Parts: sequence; C-alpha cells; structure tokens
Amino acid sequence: MAKRSSMTFFSDGNDHYSHRVRIVLAEKGVAVDVLDVDPAEKPEDLATLNPYNELPTLVDRELTLYEPNIMMEYLDERFPHPPLLPVYPVERARSRLLMHRIHRDWCEAVDALMNGTDKEAVLTKYRKDFGENLVAIDGIFSEKPFFMSDDFTLVDCVVAPILWRLPAMGIELQKSKCGNLLSYADRLFARESFQASLSDAERELRL
Repeated sequence: MAKRSSMTFFSDGNDHYSHRVRIVLAEKGVAVDVLDVDPAEKPEDLATLNPYNELPTLVDRELTLYEPNIMMEYLDERFPHPPLLPVYPVERARSRLLMHRIHRDWCEAVDALMNGTDKEAVLTKYRKDFGENLVAIDGIFSEKPFFMSDDFTLVDCVVAPILWRLPAMGIELQKSKCGNLLSYADRLFARESFQASLSDAERELRL
C-alpha cells in the first residue's frame, strides 16, 4: 500500500466518538482529509490499516491510531497550539479521569439511545437515568465557563458531541433545572471549531 502524503481521518458522520476527534482537528486547524465513511460500506483499505476494521481511524504518515481518546491526545501533542490539556501533571490526570468517568457513566446510555436497537423499556430507563444524571451535575457549570475548567479542553471535546445529540436521544432538558448546563452547551456549540467539525448528518440533528 502506498504511503499517504497527508493526514487522513476515517470518520463516521453519525458517531460521537468520531465527532470528538473532528473537534480537536478543527481546534488545531490541522490539514486533514476527513473521509465520511458509512459503517456498512467501509473501504477495503480500512481493514489493512486497522486490525479491528473500526471507525474512527486516524492515519498520519506511517502511524495509524484507532482509539479516539488516544487520537485526541496525540493531536494535542503533535500540534501543541492551542493546548487542550493542562500543563501540570496533576491537572492533566484529572482531565483524563473526567474523560474516563464520562465514558463509564454516560457512553453506554448514549450508544444505546443513538443506536436504538434495545427494547423500548430499556431505552426509556437509559433516557430517564441519563437525563437525571445531567440535572444532578448542573451546578458545576455555574462555577467555570467550561467543564470544571477555565479553558476549553479535551474534556469539552468529549462532552460537546453528546450534548449535541440530546434531542436525537429524546432527552429534553428544562432551563429551570439545567440552565447552567444549557448555557455551557450553547458556548460549546457557538465555537467556530465545533461548527466546522459538524458532518452533514450531525447538522441535520438540529434542523
């Protein structure tokens, strides 16, 4: 297989894991070929590049990455400006822990609700529990402009695609209960990088 002369990102335009990496690419202003791939019709070379034949997959010359959080940290180190993780080790560890907690506490529900393949009773419970979880953490968004930070970080890159998909998941937050969280979401969505990161399918989620 011929070597690639530029960075290529194999992306699922419906997937929040792909979306988080696209936000980082946009924040960094990286010159990248974003290939919007239908998971049901993956290109043949993807299986050659990625042993799991999965999306998303990032290719930078001879390097191939196929875990979204690793991709995000690689891009943050490869293109250091603007930095998307804190400078100090303790704060960096806290950011990584927040991303881990979001994955463990939220992503099972998000994936189930977006896929919609479970029984309706199961989806209803996911919807109820996740909505209550968001209401419970509303207060933390009154303290700082971003997710427990004064600066936009990789944690926000993980959270933004999930909040964008709330209507598609059937979750409607009330301003009286989630005003701080909704204001935070509006700040994320207004960012130039977020708007640039959206696929056509993702734009249609909010039409």
